[in-house]
Amino acid sequence: MAEVLLFHHAQGLTPGVREFAAGLEQAGHTVHLPDLYEGRVFGDLEAGVGHAREIGFGTIAERGRAVAQELPAGLVYAGFSLGVLPAQLLAQTREGAVGALFMEACVPLAEFGGAWPKGVPVQVHGMERDASFAGEGDLDAARELVAAADAAELYLYPGDGHLFADRGLPSYDRPAAELLTERVLGFLDTVG
Repeated sequence: MAEVLLFHHAQGLTPGVREFAAGLEQAGHTVHLPDLYEGRVFGDLEAGVGHAREIGFGTIAERGRAVAQELPAGLVYAGFSLGVLPAQLLAQTREGAVGALFMEACVPLAEFGGAWPKGVPVQVHGMERDASFAGEGDLDAARELVAAADAAELYLYPGDGHLFADRGLPSYDRPAAELLTERVLGFLDTVG
């Protein structure tokens, strides 16, 4: 079974993110779920993004790196939206990554050194008309990553919702979230 370091999205460590992590654990995987916001949870995306800007995206990435330093190598790094920032940083730069799962975001490879590590499989998930994913460059970055990685998959879901896999949010899309979860579990079984 896989060991996963999962980072939450901009609204914080919501019940929906906790539920997603619990589902991975029920399937037999070990999940580390740090709180990058130190207990803060936001009722809407705009407030959460505002908080992220206030504390700084660099601070969020460094908090993620600090959590990873306390854990062994051999992790799958995963993140939802904002959480992809520390997940991708670690997958690209920390020795020993066994996989990466990026949900609803992707960062250009150049941001963290320009190369994807050999032998590290990755999945990227997003909605095809999500303004944050498809409209802000994340989809282009995902396509670049898929072209550069040895084993990579990009999954686009119909719709325009952001944070569609968080059951507790209005943007939740059950069919897409269930398919994402199925694909993520298949990936974890492969790398675990």
